[in-house]
Amino acid sequence: MIPITLTVNGQQYQLTVEPRWLLADVLRDQLGLTGTHLGCEHGVCGACTVLWDGRPVRSCLTLAVTADGANLVTIEGLANDDALHPVQEAFWQEHALQCGFCTPGFILTAVHFLRHHPHPTREQIREALSGNLCRCTGYQHIVNAVERAATALAGQEGHVPAET
Repeated sequence: MIPITLTVNGQQYQLTVEPRWLLADVLRDQLGLTGTHLGCEHGVCGACTVLWDGRPVRSCLTLAVTADGANLVTIEGLANDDALHPVQEAFWQEHALQCGFCTPGFILTAVHFLRHHPHPTREQIREALSGNLCRCTGYQHIVNAVERAATALAGQEGHVPAET
């Protein structure tokens, strides 16, 4: 067992993990953050995406020991008190989910993307989300949601999407 320190959604955790444990499993099983979903477990579907120091990573491919000292954000860490993050709000308003299994990965990917591309084209949105798979929707509502979120974020002077 190896001791590690993680900051997840602004809270620091001291954990002891086996070297073979995956970050997704630690988030779900040790910290109870079940919004991080395990889909393909090969890094293809994107359902396990979390933000690591502001960048999206596939937690199903990441050994937890490599995240020692990392600052992570899961889907549970985006909302601010009772207010949804603008990307979450846009997904809700645009009906950009059906079963919801893939939604956390799409949302966290979109948060990172919009931080670096505040005024994206629809083609840029499609490209940014191309690493995330959904088996329920035709993606149209998801693209609409990211477009709506970009507009909402642009209208919030001084607002910066979640980086940590």
